[in-house]
Amino acid sequence: MITRTVSKNPRTTWGYLVNDQQRAGTKVTKATISNTLRRQGLKSCSARRVPHLKSVHVWARLKFAREHLDDPEEDWENVIWSDEAKIELFDKNSTCRVWRRKNAELHPKNTISTVKHGGGNIMLWGCFSAKGPGQLIRVKERMNGAMYCEILSKNLLPSARALKMNRGWVFQHDNDPKHTAQATKQWLRKKHFKVLEWPSQSPDLNPIENLWRELKIRVAQRQPQNITALEEICMEEWAKLPATESIPEDKQKPQSVFCRGFLRQCDNFFAHQPDIYHEEVYYQVCLAAVVTHQEGSRLGVYRLGP
Repeated sequence: MITRTVSKNPRTTWGYLVNDQQRAGTKVTKATISNTLRRQGLKSCSARRVPHLKSVHVWARLKFAREHLDDPEEDWENVIWSDEAKIELFDKNSTCRVWRRKNAELHPKNTISTVKHGGGNIMLWGCFSAKGPGQLIRVKERMNGAMYCEILSKNLLPSARALKMNRGWVFQHDNDPKHTAQATKQWLRKKHFKVLEWPSQSPDLNPIENLWRELKIRVAQRQPQNITALEEICMEEWAKLPATESIPEDKQKPQSVFCRGFLRQCDNFFAHQPDIYHEEVYYQVCLAAVVTHQEGSRLGVYRLGP
C-alpha cells in the first residue's frame, strides 16, 4: 500500500504516509516506512529542476534526435559548443561539505557566506569542443545581436584555430533572441559558418553546461571577495580545465551527450500525456538515440550530470 501510494504520487510526505497507515489501523514509524520503500528500490530525493516543456518543445527534441540518430562520433567531435553563463560572487547554489563536530555547524570554518542577490555577478561567454576549452570572455554590457556578432568575430575563429578544428566544423548556440536575430544570421551566413539546428528549451542537451558547473565549483573553492577577483579567477580556472584527451579512458563514461537529458524530460512529459505520441514509437526513437549517441573517448569529461 505504501509503495503504491508513493508510486502514484512521488511528492507524498512522510507525515501523510504515517497518518495514512494510522487511519488504516496500523501504527508505523518513519524508519519502518523508509526501510519498506528502500526494499522496493525507492528513496527520498530532491526533485530535479528541469526546463518547462510544452508539446511543441517535445516534438522539436524528438525531431532533433531522429535527424541525428546515425551521425558518427567524429561528427560530434567536430562541433564547437557555446553559451553564456552568469557567475555570482557568492553563489547561493554552491555546495561544500565539511568535517565538523556536533553543534559546530555555525563555526566560521564550517559555513559559506551568503549575501542578497549573490553579491554581484559577471556574465561570461565561452565555447569548447571535444579537444578542450576555447576562449572565455566577460560580457560587460547588455548583449544584443550586434555585440554578439562582435564577440563571435573576436573569439570564435581564434578558438577554432587554437583547437585545431577539422575543415567543415559546426557551430552550436541556442535559440536566445540575440542568437537568432537577423543581424546574427546574416553574419553567420556571410562567414559561411555551419550552424547546428537546436531545439528550443533544451539547455540540458548542451554539454557546455557541465563546464559551467565545474567552473562555478572551482571558483567557489577559491572564494573571491570582489568582482575583479571573480573575473580573474574565472579566467584562470577556465584555462586549467583539461582537454578531454588527458582524461584516462577508464574515467570516461560512454553516455549519451544529447539524448540522456532528452530522455529524462520527454519521459516525464509523455507519462502524463500519453496521447501526444504513441508510447511504443517514442521508446523506439529514444532507445535508438541512446545506443547511437555515445560520447566516446573524448567527450566523456563533459558528460551530462548523473
